[in-house]
Amino acid sequence: MDLSISHAQAQRLLKQRNLLAIGCAALFGVSVLLTLTAASREREVVLQPVLARPLTLSSSHIDKDYLELVTRDAALLTLNRSPSNLQYWMDSILEITDPRTHGRMKAELMKVFSEQNGSNVSQYFTIEKLSVDPEGLTSEVNGILHTVVGSKEVTAEARTFRFVWSYSGVSLKLAGFGQVTDKGANGKDADRNSTAGREDA
Repeated sequence: MDLSISHAQAQRLLKQRNLLAIGCAALFGVSVLLTLTAASREREVVLQPVLARPLTLSSSHIDKDYLELVTRDAALLTLNRSPSNLQYWMDSILEITDPRTHGRMKAELMKVFSEQNGSNVSQYFTIEKLSVDPEGLTSEVNGILHTVVGSKEVTAEARTFRFVWSYSGVSLKLAGFGQVTDKGANGKDADRNSTAGREDA
């Protein structure tokens, strides 16, 4: 009797040991699989913008440094174009345009699109100076506007462009932009082509 009980207990312990061994092997296999998967996965790193100092957006006013950064990017977007990127150029400008001036802006941009599409004329702008007026929601960029026909640069002229902005809440939108002409008889700067910065008017 005692012998039968001892044999049954031994069988039970043996079965438990075998189950434990199988469980350990399964856990080891899963660990190895997870390690290999983690090693082969692409790593993603979120990079913060590199700025001279932190920027804070407030609904009460617009930060001068923020307006400078946006103006710089807007100038590079609006004043650099070629026949191959006209659609992207126009769509990108309209994305940052104030909805209240969207229709007028699109009409002006379409004129440029129609004139330059299919041609071999490109232009690019090199910024030399940038100034902003946060109170008046305007900014100006001075630099050289280069015109290229084919692969040959045909003109490189000093130009000033003015950008007019609207600010609501913490949303900054482009209301218009254009080339600044010489001072008129009234002593004030006059804008030419005040929405699309065209030179052919």
